[in-house]
Amino acid sequence: MSADTFRSVEIERTSVGRYVVRNARGGSMSMGTGDDGDFTPVELLLAAIGGCTAIDVDHITSRRAEPSRFSVEVSGDKIRDETGGNRMRNLKVEFTVTFPAGADGDSAREALPRSLRQSHDRLCTVSRTVESGTPVEIVVTGPGVD
Repeated sequence: MSADTFRSVEIERTSVGRYVVRNARGGSMSMGTGDDGDFTPVELLLAAIGGCTAIDVDHITSRRAEPSRFSVEVSGDKIRDETGGNRMRNLKVEFTVTFPAGADGDSAREALPRSLRQSHDRLCTVSRTVESGTPVEIVVTGPGVD
């Protein structure tokens, strides 16, 4: 893969069920099993789906008017499927967006449905990847034993 397409994060164990996730730009966040306030991997998946679309929609609509409210709720059901494996279903991204009165706000309101469609159909890498069912390869590097 070329440098302009490659993306990665590193996850390091800090204790049983607790991890720190780091990106190449120096950002970090805690992740865990849900026994504390840390985000779980499933919550991060939901955040990634909603965040990706939110960024797309915000960039398009805020060129027209600054929203007075912009919030996104992402939900779904974690189930055990017919094969006995865990997965999410019924994924839903709900936007609550309001713009000020006036011509600029009207323009942003008009752009909102189109920007949601563009994000879903073309722009949001995360939801498009989830919907296409991209395979995930799991490998072990190094000897695996100290």
